[in-house]
Amino acid sequence: MTDRARIEAFLEMMSAERGASANTLDAYGRDLLDASEHCSGGLCDATGAEISGWLQDLARRGMAASTQARKLSAVRRFFRFLFEEGDRKDDPTAQIDGPAPARDVPDVLSREDVARLLDACADDPRMRCLLELLYGAGLRATELVSLKLGQLPRRKGQRWTTRDIIVRGKGGKDRLCPLGRPALAALSDWLAVREDYLPEGSLARGRAEPFLFPSRGKAGHLTRRRLGQMLEALAVAAGLRSDRVHPHALRHAYATHLLMGGADLRSVQTLLGHADIATTQIYTHVLTDELAELLETAHPLAQS
Repeated sequence: MTDRARIEAFLEMMSAERGASANTLDAYGRDLLDASEHCSGGLCDATGAEISGWLQDLARRGMAASTQARKLSAVRRFFRFLFEEGDRKDDPTAQIDGPAPARDVPDVLSREDVARLLDACADDPRMRCLLELLYGAGLRATELVSLKLGQLPRRKGQRWTTRDIIVRGKGGKDRLCPLGRPALAALSDWLAVREDYLPEGSLARGRAEPFLFPSRGKAGHLTRRRLGQMLEALAVAAGLRSDRVHPHALRHAYATHLLMGGADLRSVQTLLGHADIATTQIYTHVLTDELAELLETAHPLAQS
């Protein structure tokens, strides 16, 4: 069977059995075809030396260590699939150490920065609600803009009877995100005026009606691009650099400020919807830097 046919079979398995998203499948397909083109006898029959040569070629092409590691991970999965299917009796990637991807510590917004952003949108209920959900629940941009009314906490009249929103995260997995009082208050204020933002025309209105943040666009809800533009404008109004204020920056701030407040890493992992705790651990580097500075200034031996 040709490389292309085995790759297609692998992608079909990843979709049916692992529930891989379309974007993930597309990335796997590109990575595997790239490796296949490099190996003279094809990827299915590749040797460890050929896979190592392919990684060296990726580095020569200027690809970041993180990109190389991701591509190698796709190839490892592919050879595991071939082994399980009985197409190979060995794994040529077993003795290969992939490049260690550098994990950059995020530039985290301070509590004062977030306070300035909140002050700058005090009179805009939609913007304040967006900000409170990004910072107060740590939502990803896609999770936020696609929120539907049915995912919100329950309420009786004007009183919230629950405080969790149901979030559909990566891989189609749902998680509960608890909201604090400021976020619930912002949500109430926005719902009070949301009807004014519904588009005119029965077709557009029908598309937008289910979403918390409706729009006249084809999707029926606010787009990620528009959300980014709104945050940039808010940053300028708050006197902050616009490149520092984006949806993921607020998610970073949410996680880091939770840890600074004493939350344990596993709880933050659950709240963020991270599959791997190693992804959450990036935020501990910020705490390490802060503690090191505290040691330098506050420890008795630092004064000697």
